[in-house]
Amino acid sequence: MIEIGRYNRLTVARRAPPGAYLMLGESEVLLPNRHIPEGLELGTEIEVFVYTDSDDRPIATTQKPHAVVGEFAYLKVVDVSTHGAFLDWGLDKDLFVPFAEQEARMQRGEQHVVAVCLDEHTQRVMATSRLAQFFEADTSVLKLGLEVELLVYRSTELGAQVVVDQRYSGLVYQNETFRKLAVGQRLTGHVQRVRTDGKLDISLKPPGAKGRGGDTQALTEALEAAGGSLPLHDNSSPEEIAQALHMSKKAFKRAVGILYRQRLIEISPSGITWTGKK
Repeated sequence: MIEIGRYNRLTVARRAPPGAYLMLGESEVLLPNRHIPEGLELGTEIEVFVYTDSDDRPIATTQKPHAVVGEFAYLKVVDVSTHGAFLDWGLDKDLFVPFAEQEARMQRGEQHVVAVCLDEHTQRVMATSRLAQFFEADTSVLKLGLEVELLVYRSTELGAQVVVDQRYSGLVYQNETFRKLAVGQRLTGHVQRVRTDGKLDISLKPPGAKGRGGDTQALTEALEAAGGSLPLHDNSSPEEIAQALHMSKKAFKRAVGILYRQRLIEISPSGITWTGKK
């Protein structure tokens, strides 16, 4: 069966004035002329994305949407009507978000993280900013330290709430980032804790020695960018260190210790200086 809202690999069955008709089993869908690649022949297979047109008929396209059904994306509001908002998702037809599916009322020009889903009654592809219902609760396949892809969908006092690997909900605590992560930002993280409620605590640093090495590299780069010296030392406040380096005071002292033992820096009451000598 042809899946609406997803990519399908279909066979070119026949040509007609509107375009090429593609088939999978007994199901057929039109690929309009404007989307037919040059040299497409009868009997060949082609991968297309299938959605519904303005008359709710399935239609195929070779355009690539920013997200398919079951995925999350950060999309821009291009229009608002009396029924809802329309998002640019990379296709000729914009993606509809009914007012009932908007956690906060959307305005033209804004960008929002949404889940792409299928309306079970109409079979139309739509979007919602009410994300909780789409997160998977079974996190048993995840291991501590696992590298994951993140999409920030909300900022809170605790930190940034993130979509994890397009499947789960996670939290990057403020004291893990030392900077505010922007909604819509994509980055890589690591599973730090799997909670009993199915949510995840996420760290932006890899565990163990690799994470410590990242702090050392960050300090080295900061010294280079500052011309070889930084006015940071044991008596610097955690806030000063976080603002300058986006790391905790504990991580800073550990990185300083590593560079000092390698004879790459000198330490004085006024700060640290790069020497580059081993």
